[in-house]
Amino acid sequence: MNVRKLSVVAGIAVVALATGGWLLQREAGPTGSVYQQARLFEDVLAHVADYYVDSLDERRLYQMAIDGLLDELHDPYSVFLKPDDFRLLSEQTTGNYGGLGIQIDVRDGWITVVAPLPETPAERAGIQTGDRIVALDGRPTEGWKNDQAVKELRGQPGTTAELKVHRVGVDQPLVFKVTRATIHVRSVNIAMMLDDRVGYIALSPVSETSAAELTEGINGLLQKGMRSLILDLRGNPGGLLDQGIAATDLFLDPGQEVVATRGRAPNTTRTYRDAKPQPWPKLPIVVLVNGGTASAAEIITGALQDHDRALVVGTPTFGKGLVQSLWQLTPETALKLTTARWYTPSGRTIQRKSRNEAEQEAQVAAAEQGKDSTRVDSSLIFHTDRGRIVYGGGGIRPDLFVVPDTFTTAERAFVKALGKNIPAYLDVRSGYALELKATGRLSDPNFAVTDAMVDEVLRRLRGRAVSLPDSVVTGARALIAQELGYEAARYVFGRPAEFRRRMADDRQVQEALKWARRARTPLDLLAIAGMLPGAPPRNE
Repeated sequence: MNVRKLSVVAGIAVVALATGGWLLQREAGPTGSVYQQARLFEDVLAHVADYYVDSLDERRLYQMAIDGLLDELHDPYSVFLKPDDFRLLSEQTTGNYGGLGIQIDVRDGWITVVAPLPETPAERAGIQTGDRIVALDGRPTEGWKNDQAVKELRGQPGTTAELKVHRVGVDQPLVFKVTRATIHVRSVNIAMMLDDRVGYIALSPVSETSAAELTEGINGLLQKGMRSLILDLRGNPGGLLDQGIAATDLFLDPGQEVVATRGRAPNTTRTYRDAKPQPWPKLPIVVLVNGGTASAAEIITGALQDHDRALVVGTPTFGKGLVQSLWQLTPETALKLTTARWYTPSGRTIQRKSRNEAEQEAQVAAAEQGKDSTRVDSSLIFHTDRGRIVYGGGGIRPDLFVVPDTFTTAERAFVKALGKNIPAYLDVRSGYALELKATGRLSDPNFAVTDAMVDEVLRRLRGRAVSLPDSVVTGARALIAQELGYEAARYVFGRPAEFRRRMADDRQVQEALKWARRARTPLDLLAIAGMLPGAPPRNE
């Protein structure tokens, strides 16, 4: 009997050794104050560091804990920025980085210069559009990917890079020694006249100098005779809240609301109003937007729409209406945290309603194709200053819904047939465009792409063992001609020439241009587009 009792006690002891410690920890674990929870966290971390089956650096454990905390917020915009992420964000918001000042792409396995940026070391050194960088500091660059090329070309201002360049039409490689500098990427990259009365400005992103660059661009176009402005915010991911407000201030009157923020922490709930008279009160403005228009760019759009200051054309915006505050925690890291939501002057929330980010992106993609799947909440009706109805529910819906050009059925079949050979097609097209530059065959920026040119692209494509059915090729000839025209215009005549060709084929720009040409005042613009109450829409 005593032997049986001892066996039972021994069995209980074994079980206690296996589980009793965990049970004891659960029973005695701290469960109240923040202090107790902090002690619990330290205990868990210490046990993982000491006993987990795989060895983990304790610094890594703390990083995992930070990431896990932020993940549990289920907010993709609240993140801990590691050094590379923090540096990228700084470049986006300031527009500054250390480098040479060139836009590049990888074509046919080589780094190809898309364009040198104005007033940069690359431009001053003589780097040209279409140049192929075949070596950097003596290292061959063949096979480099875009990310690697960008990283290697950038560096601390004052350091030197030696570029070996192959230029079409020049037999021997050219060598350039270029000293890196602080490069400022402008948020206004294009400011030009589309005809004798309508100017065009593309703004992206919203960075530290956006308001100043907008002012400079508009004043320059006014000197060229501009009477109406198309402000293109398509693809603008947003940026700095203060610059979104400053850019909007340029088009509103003193006292008019720009945006309101509402948050939980002190000083996060406030209303921002215009403080200065607008410089161009009689200038009609058409704002172009799409699913890539987000954040601070939506602030600009929403305010101009609510105050009847502009006609908004395009497709619904992304709907990113969350305010992020940034705390720099170390010289190389920072915390970006959502602290408020923002609302347009009429009271609309900019944040799009969705269960998650993937659903939001799907909604935006559908809207771009003319299939806006977001249900407009009829209870969320708001009014502009002039009484126009605008709807809430997230994002900014344009006054005139105009979908972009899309591939035809035949063109989609061509792209599908290319499949994994799309890079070969891009390389062939680029190489042929560079040869057209070298031969001097193109003398007018408005050159026509001939059937023979399209045949040559297809011949070279087949020379790379890319086989396409004749029925597929026939339906894609117009697309090939259009894209070859863009690329050849860029390499032969520069980015402005390429851009003009693109604008001529851009359905949304052409729709904006139609209304902007006829407008004499901002309200006249809304009236002729049938946007004001009592004003019938006009068919053109």
